Amino acid sequence: MSQPRIGLLSGSTRKASMNRKLVAATAHIFTDAGAKIDIIDLSDYDMPLYNGDYEDENGVPDAAHHLIKTLIACDGVFIATPEYNGCMPPLLKNTIDWMSRVGLEQFSRPIYAIGAASPGPLSGIMALRQLHFILARLGAHTVPTQLGVGSYGKAFDDEGRFADERTAARATKLATQMLNAISRS
Repeated sequence: MSQPRIGLLSGSTRKASMNRKLVAATAHIFTDAGAKIDIIDLSDYDMPLYNGDYEDENGVPDAAHHLIKTLIACDGVFIATPEYNGCMPPLLKNTIDWMSRVGLEQFSRPIYAIGAASPGPLSGIMALRQLHFILARLGAHTVPTQLGVGSYGKAFDDEGRFADERTAARATKLATQMLNAISRS
C-alpha cells in the first residue's frame, strides 16, 4: 500500500482551540505511523448557514465543492469536534449539511475517525455521539475507537503531542484501526 493520506480537521476555527490542539497531536500519531497528513482548516471553507432558499437562488457554495474534493482525495479523515452545551458546534454541522447537498462520496469513500477535547472530564462525549450518528446516516465507515480528551489543559506537552500515555495509546489505537481499514479497502 502506498503512503495513506489522512485529512484532519477541527470543528472549531478559533486559533487557540483545544480541538485544533487535538488535531495537531493526532497528526503526530499518524505521521509516526507513516501516514501523510493534511490539516484541513474550516476557516478556508466559508459557507453561509444552510438555507434552502439560498441554495435555490445561489446553488451550493464553491467552498463546499472544494472541501468535498479535499476529503475525497484523503484515504482517511479525523474530525475533532468541540462540544457546545452538550452538542456539536453549528460550524461543523453546517459544513456537513452543505456537503451532503452535493452527494455522499465524501462520506462513504474515506475511512473516518472522531475525537473531542473538552475542559471537563467527560471529553465531549455528547458531541461525539451526535457526530458519529450523523456520519453513520451519511454512509461513513467510522472506526470504533473514539478519542475523548478531557481536562485538556494537561493533555498536550510543549511539542504539541499527547502528554498522557493512556491518551497517546488510545490515539495510536484509533490510528491503527483507521490505517488497517484503509489497507483493507
